[in-house]
Amino acid sequence: MVSGSDHYFTGEPNSAPVERSVRMRLGEEFVALTTSSGTFSPTRIDAGTALLIESLPGVCEAPAGAVLDLGCGYGPLALTVAQRWPDRPVWAIDVNQRALADCRSNAQRLGLPVEVVDPEAVPADQGFAVIVSNPPVRIGKAAQHSLLSTWVDRLVPGGEAWLVVSRHLGADTMASWFVDGGRHVERVRSRRGYRILRIT
Repeated sequence: MVSGSDHYFTGEPNSAPVERSVRMRLGEEFVALTTSSGTFSPTRIDAGTALLIESLPGVCEAPAGAVLDLGCGYGPLALTVAQRWPDRPVWAIDVNQRALADCRSNAQRLGLPVEVVDPEAVPADQGFAVIVSNPPVRIGKAAQHSLLSTWVDRLVPGGEAWLVVSRHLGADTMASWFVDGGRHVERVRSRRGYRILRIT
C-alpha cells in the first residue's frame, strides 16, 4: 500500500507523482531504476522480489517460449529475465499506469527488449513458457486466485511459474490451492518469511 487512497494495484494513482531511483544489480553491474510514488516498493527492491531474482536459474530449462512478468511494477523481474535469458521474448504487465511507464522507461534506457503493456493488450493466443511474479496478495484472496488462474492457465505444456509469497501473507495456503487445482508445487527456497514457489 502507498500513501493516501492509492494502492500499488491502483490503475491511476491519485497522489502527486514523486520520481525516485533505486539501485539494482543486473548481470555484472549495478544499474539505477526509475521509480515513482504510487507504485510497489518505490524506495528499494522489495525483499521478496530480491529473493526471487536470486533464485531464478541462470539458464532457463523451460520449453521454448515467452516469459511473463505478472505485476511488473517498475520492472526489476522483467529486466532481470530479459538480461539473463536474452533468447526469450519478455512481456511485462501491470494495472498501475505509473508502474508501466517506469518499467517501459527503464527497459528502453537499458536497451532491454521488454514488451510492457496493460494486461488486456496481451494477445489472447499468447502463451508463456515461464511466468515470474511477486503477486499482489493484498488485493484479496478471490481476486488473487482469479488473477493467478487466468495467467498460469496460459503456460505452455511443460511451462512453469515462479512466485514469491510471504509466509505471513498466505504462501502455504496458496501452495495448497495450486495443488488442489492439479498443479505440482515445489518450494524452491525460503528466507526471512518468504517462499519461492515453482508451479508446474
